[in-house]
Amino acid sequence: MAFSPTDLKKGTIFQLDGVPYKVLDYKHTMMGRGSASVSVKIRSLIDGKILDKTFKGNEDIDSANVTNKPLQYLYADASQAHFMDAETFEQFSLDGSQMEDKKSYIKEGDTYTGQFFENRLINLELPKNLPLKVTYAEDAARGDTSKSTVTKDATLETGLVVKVPAFIKTGDVISVDTTTGAYRERVKN
Repeated sequence: MAFSPTDLKKGTIFQLDGVPYKVLDYKHTMMGRGSASVSVKIRSLIDGKILDKTFKGNEDIDSANVTNKPLQYLYADASQAHFMDAETFEQFSLDGSQMEDKKSYIKEGDTYTGQFFENRLINLELPKNLPLKVTYAEDAARGDTSKSTVTKDATLETGLVVKVPAFIKTGDVISVDTTTGAYRERVKN
């Protein structure tokens, strides 16, 4: 199935030269005399490279047959991260380069969304916000808690270090934005 460039929106997955891409940013420009173009920032789901691409309004774009499947994270070795389909027990792997920006968020045994293209695991899609437990946070100094802007470093169960408000303690569960790596809120138990 083909669609036009004006159908491209943030998050749309399409195929270009046999490679699936995901739209990160989208801008529609209308030129004089009715010609239109669409400028997009796209990320390859195969190798993670980010490109800027402009399509003319009359071009056809191929849809990508990317399927999603829940996968359980098993472990990582020196070069790959390993996952398993909990229903079929089939195992899949992603190269360390494909996991570079994700490894600070995933925990062994948790389930994530795997993206498949031509029956091959190509990407791991993380939720936008992820709850993670604080394994270490310094105690707030007396008097520091009067301002809400006071932050400190907290180490999370995955090894990720984030800036958190002074009231966060070791043992708290916090929500982290996986696109920016920033603290969002404390999760209520």
